[in-house]
Amino acid sequence: MASIKVLLWKKKKTNKTHPIVIRIIKDRKPSYIYTGQYIEEKYWDEKNRKIKKSHPNSAWLNNFIAKQLAEANDKLLELQSSKERVTAQNITKQVKTTISPTSFFDLAKTYINQLEANGKFNRVNAEKPRIKHFREFLKGRDIAFSEISEVLLKKFQSYLRTNRGVSERTIVNHLIVIRTIFNLAIREGIVERKYYPFGKGRIVIKFPQSIKLGLSSEELTALEEIDLTDFPSEAHARNVWLFSFYFAGMRISDVFKLKWSDFKDGRLYYQMGKNTKVLSLKVADKALAILQSYAADKSSNEDFIFPELKKANLEDEKDIFRKVSNGTKVLNKHLKRIAEKLELDKPITTHIARHTFGNISGDRIPVQMLQKLYRHSDITTTINYQKAFIFKDADDALDAVLNS
Repeated sequence: MASIKVLLWKKKKTNKTHPIVIRIIKDRKPSYIYTGQYIEEKYWDEKNRKIKKSHPNSAWLNNFIAKQLAEANDKLLELQSSKERVTAQNITKQVKTTISPTSFFDLAKTYINQLEANGKFNRVNAEKPRIKHFREFLKGRDIAFSEISEVLLKKFQSYLRTNRGVSERTIVNHLIVIRTIFNLAIREGIVERKYYPFGKGRIVIKFPQSIKLGLSSEELTALEEIDLTDFPSEAHARNVWLFSFYFAGMRISDVFKLKWSDFKDGRLYYQMGKNTKVLSLKVADKALAILQSYAADKSSNEDFIFPELKKANLEDEKDIFRKVSNGTKVLNKHLKRIAEKLELDKPITTHIARHTFGNISGDRIPVQMLQKLYRHSDITTTINYQKAFIFKDADDALDAVLNS
């Protein structure tokens, strides 16, 4: 037989709190599961194995522990009814998979798994390292949500600046992940909202303005005209980049997914991958010339135009994501070589095509039309994005003073 009990761990932390644990004993060998909750010893009722009413959060904590014990006991009964012999460690491992996640990193793992299940592989790739950095800051230990305070997060921000040397925007992205998981914990009833460290008077998340560099009209022309006949891989990278630009900076993942069937009567009809918006755009002569240069490799009307996804398993979203990611890296490598040949003092990457469209369009296109071309859901997003490329008023004001 095996037994399960809730205990207050005797070893206390520096803040004088003790972890609440679930102990499993099988064949006189104990194994422990941390619940992620901590209290001072004075609030623990050893006789009844529960939190005393004098604790300000006793009702919630006792309900939480009761739920954990019920889930653990259900799993234990299931295991004991099987004919296989199990150890305390095996029981603990099985029970852990049943008990609802309670600590930050337990829930973070669930959060990442949910993103993967929903095919959000870009976010998985971006957010897993941010969660890892938070764990490194905590020297590898897990943490309860009630411990994630404003003071702790400010120390984390300083750690990212001094130890990792990241930008302010990257710091904000780290905080957003923590905030997202904390909000999930509140919705799941893992932690009370009073412990929420974000918002007015606490940690306020603001996106810092970033510098967006796009090619000028002259640099764009140089890119279009450079002779890459002897460098087919670079020529392909240039073609894909220009194709993105000719369609208002279409995202590279959407460019890779374009099929011949998306083009009808001189127009492109496609659904944007990021927000599933449907758009139709005229195929400019320059874009048509690029299309024609790939026509020889067309096997059917449902074939991809560009080669990056031709061998992808279309029923496996992860394989598609992997091939898009690898294809983007290869293109950026060749685009870097082209920038060196052109002796540009700006980088050329797949994303710079979008910035270039914004830079060249400036204030010549009505913002409502730009919103449509960029596929932004909110016009405020378009206005804020385009601000980085509109300099005329500031330049005229400066000229008025300096050239008067």
